Amino acid sequence: MHPSPLPSDLGTAFSVGAARQAGVTPSRLRAGDLAQPYHGVRAVRHAPPASSRPAPTAEEMLRERALQYAHRMTGYEFFSHVPAAVMWGLPLPSWLVVDRLPDVAVLLPRRAPAGRGVISHALKGGMTYSVVHPELGVPVSTVASTWALLGGMLARLDDVVAVADAAVRQPLHTNDAPALATIDQLRAAAGAGRRVRGALLKEALPLVSTRSRSRAESRMRVLLQLGGVPDAEVNFDVWHRGEWLAQVDLAYPEAKLALEYEGEHHLTDPAQWAADIARVDRLVEAGWRVIRVTKGDFDGGAVGLAARVRRALARV
Repeated sequence: MHPSPLPSDLGTAFSVGAARQAGVTPSRLRAGDLAQPYHGVRAVRHAPPASSRPAPTAEEMLRERALQYAHRMTGYEFFSHVPAAVMWGLPLPSWLVVDRLPDVAVLLPRRAPAGRGVISHALKGGMTYSVVHPELGVPVSTVASTWALLGGMLARLDDVVAVADAAVRQPLHTNDAPALATIDQLRAAAGAGRRVRGALLKEALPLVSTRSRSRAESRMRVLLQLGGVPDAEVNFDVWHRGEWLAQVDLAYPEAKLALEYEGEHHLTDPAQWAADIARVDRLVEAGWRVIRVTKGDFDGGAVGLAARVRRALARV
């Protein structure tokens, strides 16, 4: 016998209190099609994804866990650290997100939230600020506060810069979203008090770009800068004889040298792969040289990648 339908306005996750007010009986709330992710919260169990549908990403799973917890949040709690970054769309290394529990914070002198299934924080007022997320409708640390909090978790300078780049990214195309924060806001957050790895945050600030469009691009740029290579133009538009050819990730226009990051999707998407080949051909025909960078190039750190670029620049 199938459980009776739930009121549609409850959604896929809801508090027990809201369900009772909507007329749902206690026995219905104990039915097997409902999970109990948190005390006082019920969530509709998902059917296994069809083989044709991709499994949810770690970011999607963390966002869902956080939104489930939101149904029991007090008026003093807000999401911070990793789930806040995920909700703002800030890029993080996968090891930080996989199997992560939601970070839930309050401001001192209130005590950190107690209970299973979350990572609790009590943070200093004046160093961390929260807002209601404009799309998700839940309280979350501001973008600048989130970046400053992540500085205590990200040990690598290129990862700290990549998050900052995403936060201050300015629109480059018509459909691009506006920037989430300004560099001044990041600077203020970094200097608001004694931060964990505060020196790393301040080291990252001069390396931040408002034109970077992906975590990989940001990391590539930072590794080159650490390797002593001259600064490149970021997302540079290449024109030849009045015709626009491409926007390349990094460019040295005087040397006609472009660097392009090739992610895994370039290999798994035939249409993208064909477009990439045609794009590189156009650049080469116009006299440009293209260095195609992959994830493997990051393994050697700044030394290996920077050496490749220096050799290419020396051949001008």
